[in-house]
Amino acid sequence: MAYFAAVLARTGAGWDVSETELDDVETLADLTDLAREAAEDEDTVLVFIEQEDAWFAVLRIDGEDDPRIFVSDAAAAARSSYGAVLTDELIEQDGEADFDDLDGLVAGLDDEDEDAVAEAADDEDDEEPAVGRGANPIGPIGDAELLTEFGMTAADLLELAGEGAVPGDALGEIAEALGCGEVLEAVR
Repeated sequence: MAYFAAVLARTGAGWDVSETELDDVETLADLTDLAREAAEDEDTVLVFIEQEDAWFAVLRIDGEDDPRIFVSDAAAAARSSYGAVLTDELIEQDGEADFDDLDGLVAGLDDEDEDAVAEAADDEDDEEPAVGRGANPIGPIGDAELLTEFGMTAADLLELAGEGAVPGDALGEIAEALGCGEVLEAVR
């Protein structure tokens, strides 16, 4: 499986973007340490991960705070080694979630968005056996509000994770919203 991973470190001059290797990443702590190494002082660091246009994830580290995570498709990500590191953490944080309900799995959803995510999960259940049902929810999972202070609302992020969206394009759009789209494209 081919992955693309980039670290975006916030600096006084904007964002410093560099492609990174995930070969030594086995846990969320490893990924968090990798991100913090790129940080300037306590500034924000983002890690973008995308796997062959199947799913994307954004990890946000602010100083010594716990990482904030958003994954576009939990079921797809859970089938890959790096995605499983993220989804397992999110599911563990949520505890004994009822994935038929999906309440609380994606921060920043209003009732209409929650209904849309639940409906998409129900549609997928009708079309094929549920992958990881009871273990991994279908659709987006995590903190959809992790980029709001940079101009990307939860609704915007969820739209980029929606049905028919291309994860590689989504990361490009996120980078554009952050003001570093060209730099991200240069490292791809």
